[in-house]
Amino acid sequence: MKRLLAAVVVALAASGCRHTPAPIRLNGRTLIVENQTKREWRNVTVTVNSYYRGGAASVAAGGELDAGLSTFATGFGQKFDPNRESVHTVEVRATDASGQPVTLEWSDRKQEAK
Repeated sequence: MKRLLAAVVVALAASGCRHTPAPIRLNGRTLIVENQTKREWRNVTVTVNSYYRGGAASVAAGGELDAGLSTFATGFGQKFDPNRESVHTVEVRATDASGQPVTLEWSDRKQEAK
């Protein structure tokens, strides 16, 4: 009985310690931006390496923007080439449904420090 009780306590403690993934993630050649808030984001702009841009009109609350890295382009139309370049920084700018600015930043340098 004591072992069963101990197992239940451990299971309950583990379920309360869920890890929330980072809102900006790389998955191979795909960039994922997750809206972890309870408000829709509008006019979402994503900038990769301070040079390549992409985005979406909106990202629903709890939703994700999944974009292939090769879809990001400069103002002159040059596409990001994941075969030749690495992602070093990602900046996300948007406005939430209440009109407040949304700013997210990711850097490979920050990831190395963790």
